Formats: sequence, structure tokens, C-alpha cells
Amino acid sequence: MKTLIENLLRQALAALPPELVSAAARDMSPEVERTRDATHGDFASNLAMRLAKVARQNPRALAQALIAAMPADAAIEKVEMAGAGFINFFLRQDAFHREIATILARGPEYGRSNLGKGQSLMVEFVSANPTGPLHVGHGRHAAFGATLANLLAAVGYRVKCEYYINDAGRQMDILAVSTWLQYLRLRGEEFVFPANGYRGEYIIPIAARLNAAVGAKLQRSTAEVFGGLPPDEPQGGDKDLYIDALIARARELLGADGLRQVLDLALQDILGDIRGDLAEFGVHFDTWFSERSLTADGSIDRALAKLRETGHAYLKDGALWFRSTTFGDEKDRVMVRENGARTYFASDVAYVFNKLERGFAHLLYVLGADHHGYITRVRAVLLALGGPAESFEVRLVQFVSLFRGGQKAQMSTRSGEFVTLRDLRREVGNDAARLFYVMRSNDQHLDFDLELATQRSNDNPVYYIQYAHARVASVLRQLQERGLKADTANGLASLSKLASPQETQLQKRLCAYPEMVEVCATQRAPHMLVHFLRDLANDFHTYYSAQQFIVEDVEIRDARIALALATQTVIRNGLELLGVSAPGTM
Repeated sequence: MKTLIENLLRQALAALPPELVSAAARDMSPEVERTRDATHGDFASNLAMRLAKVARQNPRALAQALIAAMPADAAIEKVEMAGAGFINFFLRQDAFHREIATILARGPEYGRSNLGKGQSLMVEFVSANPTGPLHVGHGRHAAFGATLANLLAAVGYRVKCEYYINDAGRQMDILAVSTWLQYLRLRGEEFVFPANGYRGEYIIPIAARLNAAVGAKLQRSTAEVFGGLPPDEPQGGDKDLYIDALIARARELLGADGLRQVLDLALQDILGDIRGDLAEFGVHFDTWFSERSLTADGSIDRALAKLRETGHAYLKDGALWFRSTTFGDEKDRVMVRENGARTYFASDVAYVFNKLERGFAHLLYVLGADHHGYITRVRAVLLALGGPAESFEVRLVQFVSLFRGGQKAQMSTRSGEFVTLRDLRREVGNDAARLFYVMRSNDQHLDFDLELATQRSNDNPVYYIQYAHARVASVLRQLQERGLKADTANGLASLSKLASPQETQLQKRLCAYPEMVEVCATQRAPHMLVHFLRDLANDFHTYYSAQQFIVEDVEIRDARIALALATQTVIRNGLELLGVSAPGTM
């Protein structure tokens, strides 16, 4: 309906005489919004006031001219000018009736559109370091990214979801050493675990599998491993220097191949856990992209060569630098150190280059709020590699605080004191987790209330929305138990008999769903869909309490059931985009 009104305004604008508006002004795109006050109609546009600034005309006069030039349409009851030049549109009731018929006809496709047709888009999200299980903070990234991908696909984009596996670099070395040390403990060696190692309990079963696979092959004495190392943090030393020295010692004692064997086993185990956890959460990726592959396939070499060719890379003090300050970064960035070692940033450069090589028109990153400083440098890389600025987008996800019994749970993958995503899902269920994670804007901090998430009450939004869907199923069961059958065609033909305030409000809400999906997709705002569904559920629960569905009058009965089925369809479609189930019973 919103699209219909926008088209009518475009036709009216095109029909205005040249003395009122210039040719350039005719290209102005109409803005149409739903009114908050029913006395102002169903939709309103400020087109006349926007035109007035360009055409230097009276906005009320322009509004009147637009109304006069607007073609008639069966869906529009009347069009009025209001205030300083607003144009208010009042729809005929049968316009809503036709939309209810469309809902039932399109079923699971209702709400989908071709807004982004032909445009390819990659969403990279979660991408947690594979150094331990996913915790509840990662869960918010997973729910937001997956829901956003669903919304973008629903409006026609060709969406690919990608998980970037950070399987190279120092953190992987720390993981390998941590696993090896737990293996040594299992084989009877005694020592103090490094302060900067991964100490979580999840490492122990991985070490046990390593022990089963290699036996004593990788065992070394405590004296061999720790002799001559600098002091660790508890002894007054530097924990980073200590863990780096320990990594060097492990590589010396085991050889590069031996340490790689430990890492590959740990990496395979942890990645398998992450994949399984996300799959159980209903989050799936088209590609699991390995950082190591950037070296193996030559992406890093090609990306650095490209920057050299275009003059965006230079040598200084034996190191290779990227001129990121050219593109607004606070300082230039080192890509290759003077000793020939590539930095993490070199991989970032190559990853952007690789995405562009794969032909994605739009790169959407979902990152943690602590990655704010990362944005400028990655955008700089994109521009330097020839990508258009508008093809790069970052959405930052704020942190999650998990509350249980009024106590805030601490999360740290290094210390092992964390609450996993799997633990959360087992406690509150997938549905509550998926919906609660996205019911606030991604740029707002989220306090996850476990007590609310497990309540079977109207205060729990997931329960409240699902209950509306289940109530429709209950009406259909009651109908069947009485030996009655709904006639959808008769119900649609009889919708004019539904004139109560609750019925009118419910129809208007249902018809707003397609534009809500587009708004949520274009504004990257899944939380707006949660609020819409909660409002829709409230409209239906209010209607259910005010009216009997199974009445003697066949036309009214069929019309109410048709309206209920349309409600069920929209709720089910919306919950599917959120990754939440739509049960038939509660």
C-alpha cells in the first residue's frame, strides 16, 4: 500500500506544470509514512514541503496541486491536505480486505520483495577466534548476523554468509602450547600453567585425544620445557614475553611439524564444536574461510603487489607500510615487518582483496563494539584496492551481560570462567535466545534476563508472540471438534462484516508487514521486527478476548477465521526471519 501511494505521488509530480516545479525537482523521491493518528488518515507524505524548498513555492499550494493532479485509485477513499502542507491519504476498507486475501494467497512468501534484486552481498559475522567454545557474547553476533542475512534475502539480495577462521598467528600458537602443556600434565609432568595460556576445562579433553593419538611421542620433561625461560607474571615478569618464549621453546623441542600437529588437532576439535553449536542454534554459513588460505592461494602476495603498483604501499626502515592516512586513518599501517614477518593487518588487506576478487558488490561486517578502530583502516584498504566506499559497511554489536539470580556472570575465554552459548541455549531454549538477542538494537548494550526468558507469561515476548500463533491453531482445532469447516473464500468475501475497532486495527497492522520487512532490512534493524510482532500479537490477543470466533453466523465466522489465519501467517513468517519456531500448541 505504501508503494501504491508513492507511485501515485510520482505520477502527480510528473503532471505538475513547469511553472510550479523544475525538471530537476520532478526526480524527487516521495517519502510516505504511516500516520500515528487515525484522524490524519492511514498514510501521510511531506513531499509538498520538500518541493517547496526547491521550487520556492508555497507548500500548501503545492500540496493542493499534487492532490489535484493525482490519478484516482480504487484503494484510496480520499486525500486531504493538512497543516503546513502534509498530504494525508485515507484508504478504503476493502483495500485492507484485498491485502488480507494477498496474505493468504502468498502464504510463506508474503512480505518478501525484490528491493535488492540482482545485488550480491556478503555478511561476515561471529568469526570468533577458534580458541575455545562460543560464549554468550558470540551468541548475540550469531543471532544478529543470521537474522540480518534472513531479512536481506527476504527483500531480494543474493546473500552469502561467511565465518572468517583466524587459524593463523600468535593466538593459534598460544592454543597449541596450551594444549601441549595439558597433554604433558596428563602424562605426569608437574608445573605452573602460564598466566597467558588458555586454561579452560575444554582444553583437557583435547589434550586427552592428543595423548591417545601420539602417546609419549611429544612428551618432554619439565626441565626441558621451562628451563631458562624468563619469569612469568606471577613471578614479577611479563606474561606476554613469557608465553612467547614458551612458544619458541615448544617449536624448538617439537619442531614446526610437531607443534603444527598439536595445533591442527586442537583447531579441528574447537572448530567442530563451534560449527555444531551454531548449527544447533539455527545459524549456518555458506563459507568457512580460513586465514591460512590467504597465504596458500597467494591472496596476500597479490594484494600487497596491487598496493605497491598503485602507490599505496611504501618501504620504510626495512618494513612495508600501507598509506592508510591517505584515506583518513590516524596513522599508516605496517604490513610486513623488517624481519619479513607479515602482520595481522596483511591478512586483513588480503581478505578484503579476496572478497573483491570473488565479485561481491557489498561487504557487510558484523563486529564487536571493541573493533571500532578497525573500521577506518579496513575501509582504507577497500578504497586503495579500487572498491567503492559505499560497498563497505560495518555494524557494531554491543556487549552482552548475562544475569542469573541478580548476579552478573563473568566471561573470559583465557581464564576459562565463561558461560557458553550452548549452556545458555540449554537453559532458555533456542527460541528465547534468538529473539532476546535481537530485541534491542545492536548498538545498545544488552542485559540478558534469564528469569524473563524462561517465564511462560505475557511479559516474555517470545512466549507472547508464539502464543498468538498457537491460539489460531487452537481455534481451528475447536472448529474441527465441533464438526465445522472454515470456508476461506467465503471468509474473504465477508470481511466487510468485520467492523469492530479490534478487527480494523488488526487488519491495518497485518498490512504493514511487507514495508516493515523492508525497513528492518534497509536499516539493519531486526529489533524493529520483534517490536512489530509483539504489537501484532497484542492486537490479536485483544481481538481474541473481545470477540467470539466460532459463531452461528457463517459469514462472520468464516471472516474472523480468515483474519486469524492471516495473522498466523504473518507471525509465522516474521518468526522464521528471526530464527524462532512457530508452535501450534503451547
